[in-house]
Amino acid sequence: MSIAHDLQSLRARLAPSDRMPLVFLGHGSPMNAIEDTAFSRAWSDLGKSLPRPKAILVVSAHWMTRGTTLVDVSAMPKTIHDFYGFPQELYDQTYPAHGDPDLARTVATLLASHHSDVDDTWGLDHGAWTVLKFLYPEADVPVFQISIDMGRDLAHQLEIGRTLSELRDRGVLILGSGNVVHNLRAMRPGGRPQDFALEFDRLFTDRLEARDLAALADRPKLGSLLQMAHPSVDHYMPALTVAGASDARDELTFMTDAIDLGSVSMRSYVFHAA
Repeated sequence: MSIAHDLQSLRARLAPSDRMPLVFLGHGSPMNAIEDTAFSRAWSDLGKSLPRPKAILVVSAHWMTRGTTLVDVSAMPKTIHDFYGFPQELYDQTYPAHGDPDLARTVATLLASHHSDVDDTWGLDHGAWTVLKFLYPEADVPVFQISIDMGRDLAHQLEIGRTLSELRDRGVLILGSGNVVHNLRAMRPGGRPQDFALEFDRLFTDRLEARDLAALADRPKLGSLLQMAHPSVDHYMPALTVAGASDARDELTFMTDAIDLGSVSMRSYVFHAA
């Protein structure tokens, strides 16, 4: 089937809506889910300003696949506690939102040219639920995740975003969760931001404001600075997905732009239709 046919199926299933915003959140430490931090407060405030979507599609740094983009079609996505050595209170957290299997399967079809497939074993990892609990604390909006294909280049994730952008006009909120800079090996708890973290964060911000998305996905030109900022690009990919789903009609707003732990950018941003 063609993408045009898949778009027709999507449009038949979901009524038109006002254009939904795009959200990328730097999620940082899982402890933000249970502590009163500047980040969790900002997420709560953002949630109060966002429109209520028909469904939420999440691209999280913590669901990585290779050679395929998977779409979770489970009816009740489980809360995944994919971290170790944290307080029991964090493991007791749940986010009991329903999934949207029909919409998720439609999205899988829409992404067919990107080697997509369905999956009913994943759920909501901590890149998703630790921020969703502040955006929509009642867990009353259907939500599902798609994976990031670590076997493809950075530009592929921009293409995923462009393909998903149609969902914005059908009441679906696209939420990316990762970090613009994420180098855990270089962390300095309580320490000042490292120079490479500040440099990459500035570069990313400048290129995003200029809508130079190609530069953000140009691994050779980003060079060693990208390697320092992202020893693995898993936390960078969701930022590209969200950027790829934006267009010239969008207004860009930044929030929570601190460098945490010396080497983790908590920069978040929202694209609103002008």
